[in-house]
This record gives sequence, C-alpha cells and structure tokens, in this order.
Amino acid sequence: MQVVIIDYGAGNIKSLQFALQRLGCEAIVSSASETIGTADKVIFPGVGNAGSAMKMVKAKGLDQLIPALTQPVLGICLGMQLLCKATEEGDTDGLDVFSSEVKRFSNAVKVPQMGWNTVTKLRTNLFKGISEGEFMYLVHSYYVPKCEEAIAITHYETDYASALNKDNFYGVQFHPEKSSVAGSRILENFLSI
Repeated sequence: MQVVIIDYGAGNIKSLQFALQRLGCEAIVSSASETIGTADKVIFPGVGNAGSAMKMVKAKGLDQLIPALTQPVLGICLGMQLLCKATEEGDTDGLDVFSSEVKRFSNAVKVPQMGWNTVTKLRTNLFKGISEGEFMYLVHSYYVPKCEEAIAITHYETDYASALNKDNFYGVQFHPEKSSVAGSRILENFLSI
C-alpha cells in the first residue's frame, strides 16, 4: 500500500512520518501530482497560516488535484480547514470539499486552544475502537462549526466539528500523530479504510 503525505511547505511532516512508521507504514512525502494521484491513501497535513498555506498549495498546482482525488484522503489540522469552503483566517478560499466555513474562536477564550480535549458523538470507521470522550491533542485558533459532515464534536467555547467526513475525504482538527495511543489507532483506522 502506497501512502503519500502531501508536501506543500506547511505540514508537520516528520512527527506524522514517525507515527506512521510505528504502524509499519513507510509513507512517501511528495508534492508531485502523479505520485499523489496514484497513491492508495493520501494525507494532507498542515500547520501555520491558512492564507500562506493556500498560496503554497496553489503554487504547486495542488488546488485542482486534491479535490479531485478519489482514494481515501485525510486532512489534519490546517489540512482539514483548507478542505473546507473558506476560512476567516486571512479571508481565504478553501478547496471546497467540505461545505463548512472556518470561524475564529472569540477573545472570550484563550486562543489558540492548545492541549488535550475530548472528542464525542463519534461516527464512521475512522473512530473504530475509540471511546466516546477520548482525549486528543489540539492546537488551533480557528474551528469548523457543527455541521452535517461532522463525525466528532469537541467543546471549546462552543461545540464544534473536530472531525469531518464526506465521501472519500476525512478531516481531523486534532493531531493524531501527537495524540498517543488513541491517535495511533485513528491513523491505523484511516490506513484500513
């Protein structure tokens, strides 16, 4: 099985690679359209600013490729947000795979949300073997509001979608590669989709 981590200059790729290696998976890191397009599974990570990340995605011609992928795709953190229709961060248009618009937490709470928080209302095989209320590791200032595509909910100021699914696309706001045993299980579940 060929797993490709999309390298567009805004990913936390090393820790993700190590997490996959612990599962016996040697992922390829690439920005080449042909390599990504022919992979069995694709992971779209992301950290940093949405506006500059989207510029890098477009500069590599991936803004056309990613939404057209038909194999299982997992967006992580900013990667999930970029799969949405748009984000308030830098007033940025996303890849429009998920219909949601990404919002910023208000100044009433500490931003970014950084640390462990629970995931509830778990749906789909991505969460197979994961307990309701399991803790995951998050670092983010922007969130996806609750929506039909939500397959996990987390509470921070408000209930929001901490995971999404539409067709072959999955997204998680948390970092599975930093979320201990439960995060490892989610990566394992994604690899078996």
